[in-house]
Amino acid sequence: MLSAGTSRNTYHASRITHHASPITNHQLPISAFTLLEVMIACGIFFIAMFAILGLVSNCLRNARALRHIEVDAGMVAAQLSKTNKLTEGVLSGDFGDTYHDYSWETVTQEAATNGLYQVDIVVRKHGLQNPVDTMSVWIYSPESASGPFNRSPFSNPRR
Repeated sequence: MLSAGTSRNTYHASRITHHASPITNHQLPISAFTLLEVMIACGIFFIAMFAILGLVSNCLRNARALRHIEVDAGMVAAQLSKTNKLTEGVLSGDFGDTYHDYSWETVTQEAATNGLYQVDIVVRKHGLQNPVDTMSVWIYSPESASGPFNRSPFSNPRR
């Protein structure tokens, strides 16, 4: 007769073998790309990227060419209107390193005693006889006026 301990061991062993199932070789279908497919996809990607970069580069070059600013007398007029002080006579200068071949000249005349000035501006390019651009502007600058109307209403009249 079997003791209680041995029957338990056989029962335990039979239970393990009873529930254990044989391993089957059912493989799940693996979906992956082959090395050749990856290489072709990378080639297409790089061709598209280089085409896009070439297009962007060409557009930037065209935009830069359109952005070229020509020198005109309005640049000098803008500088004169910023200063608030005008003197009668002739002034001349250049545009610095920005436009090193160009120079400008202004002739300022007082048009009225209240501080209204006429400024004639001529822009020239070195080597050319004819001016590149001319402009005549009227600038009101009462601080620059000569005569009795030059005083500020807040100034001391006893000076």
